Amino acid sequence: MIYMNKGKFLLKRALSILLLVFVFNRLQGQAGYLPPEKPRLVIGIVVEQLRYDQLEKFRNRLGESGIRRLLNEGTYFQNAYFQYLLTQSAPGHATISTGTEPSLHGITSDNWYLTLKNELIYCTKDLEVKSVGGSYESGLHSPVNLQVSTFSDELKMATNKKAKVFAVGLKESSVIFSAGHAADGAYWYDNTSGTWMSSTYYTDSLPTWINDFNALKYSDTYLNNPWNLLRPAQDYSDCIPDSNIYETGFGGLNYFPYDLRKLSTKGKNSSKHDFSLLRETPFGNSLTNSFAMRLIEKEELGKDDVTDYLSICYSSTDYIGHRFGPSSFEMADALLRLDQDIAYLLNFLNDSLGKRNFLVYVTASHGISEIPGILESNRIPAGYFRQNQALQLLRSYLNAVYGEGDWIKGYSEKQVFLNRTLIEDARIPLEEVQKKVARFLVQISGIASAYPYSAFEANDFGNGNLKRIINNYNPQRSGDVIITLNSGWIEKEDDYVTNHNSPYEYDSHVPLIWYGWSVNRATVTRKVNMTDIAATLSSLCKVPYPNACTGEPMFELFR
Repeated sequence: MIYMNKGKFLLKRALSILLLVFVFNRLQGQAGYLPPEKPRLVIGIVVEQLRYDQLEKFRNRLGESGIRRLLNEGTYFQNAYFQYLLTQSAPGHATISTGTEPSLHGITSDNWYLTLKNELIYCTKDLEVKSVGGSYESGLHSPVNLQVSTFSDELKMATNKKAKVFAVGLKESSVIFSAGHAADGAYWYDNTSGTWMSSTYYTDSLPTWINDFNALKYSDTYLNNPWNLLRPAQDYSDCIPDSNIYETGFGGLNYFPYDLRKLSTKGKNSSKHDFSLLRETPFGNSLTNSFAMRLIEKEELGKDDVTDYLSICYSSTDYIGHRFGPSSFEMADALLRLDQDIAYLLNFLNDSLGKRNFLVYVTASHGISEIPGILESNRIPAGYFRQNQALQLLRSYLNAVYGEGDWIKGYSEKQVFLNRTLIEDARIPLEEVQKKVARFLVQISGIASAYPYSAFEANDFGNGNLKRIINNYNPQRSGDVIITLNSGWIEKEDDYVTNHNSPYEYDSHVPLIWYGWSVNRATVTRKVNMTDIAATLSSLCKVPYPNACTGEPMFELFR
């Protein structure tokens, strides 16, 4: 009995030693899998016009290697919001990159009106720079109007310019505000030539590898092929019918398949494409994806211990959503194809860098409203606000009150810009005119509220829509009166059946997922501001916050 017990003891001891040796060797082997102190490459993926609920809607139809991989293996913030009024592409990208609101970074909207010059300004327009590699007009852009630094700017300075910083995408404003002031390169798509280009703000000539990429004429290849459904029709059963009365489509054609060659060529015998069409198909995102992977390879991003940064802006969903709406076959197909593109990107990054060496965040620059006609067909209040008719009524009213005169200089992005010179010459208090305009406008169908901007110059209204207006207010760029529309109402624009640009859930609530490097699997339900992204990146990469940052680090990523 004693020998038997002794034998059992020795056997247990031997097994324990073997187990310890196994665990030690296992830990030694896994030491190489521990993430480095900082990620070698940070990639910011921003999808334009992607609502939070759309990921949930298509989650079970997504592939295993794309967005579902991000959701299953990353940290998913389910309540990420933009906290300002005018939810547009340019303010969205600028807010993400700077970590502050439009009132501080200065990009209050895609366009704003300069009353002194009587001119509508596009947010990145810069006549002091020249085109590089593309058509003349497409190159007159820079971050000249961005008033503060970005995360990538701070990363560049903190590493004594050793960090490599780039941004790519179809739309110049999205790319430029994501790249920041100090980027090594910002490249966007030229609608005229179908090639990638930049401006002299960033470079005097395109790198050889970009010229080689352009020479492959991928745009022609995509436009010479049809756009068919990626999946069987039953996978789109929860969309509105493919052929319907609500969508604008391409020249009235709003159902599959789409002959892109015919739609993009001028004349029956012409072989020259209208390359702008590519943006309005999922293949614009695919082209962006291919270009981004080529850039990572050729610029050797993530190949040393200094953190590099790349922003990838997928804009095709924005154009498709405007023409077809968020519940269309076309939008569903675009998201399913984008899922494939992201899967290619993640597989490429895993193979070339390894998951522990890169950090990815995926989000959106804004959402989108449902088509008003669809809402109305379901007896939900909605409609189109026709701003031109409203302005005519307002001009007639001001003429009746103050006499004949050009009292209104312009209207842009839900803002009325008054003729301040005329008002001053007439010795009428500006605040009086602003209040009269606001009181008149709220009587028009579709307008929920109208506020004179003078009310926000020295007030803090806490939370709600008034706070969102303050977050959008910039004295040099904002109008005299700003309006908000009723939920479900949008401004009517040519060829667009729906739009964003409101503080409501469908426009301001976007997905936010972090993946790679040291990120754990988690789902976070607390509400976060999109200004928190830049603060989080700065903390993770141990660099200073952008100089006007108001966001806070997302502490869930530091556990």
